Amino acid sequence: MDQRKVVLYARSRSLNGWRAARLLRRIGCYFDVIDTRGAPKVLVELSKVAHHKVSGPYVFVDHRPVGGMGAVRALVGSGSFDHLLRGEL
Repeated sequence: MDQRKVVLYARSRSLNGWRAARLLRRIGCYFDVIDTRGAPKVLVELSKVAHHKVSGPYVFVDHRPVGGMGAVRALVGSGSFDHLLRGEL
């Protein structure tokens, strides 16, 4: 599948980060991981882009903020995440 660039921001050795990566792998999504452990400035910048405080894993598709685990899980469940990956949304 031809997909948009996906980036997962998550702390290394984090259970929620592991779950987010597992979900993305399960749906066949290729993604890069940016480790936010020990990088509080990255979380501050993510919070600015997302317009709310980001503390856990956060997913971007083509530099577009998608959300955390709950948002991504909901989008996957509804089929909308697949449309996002193909650039249809």
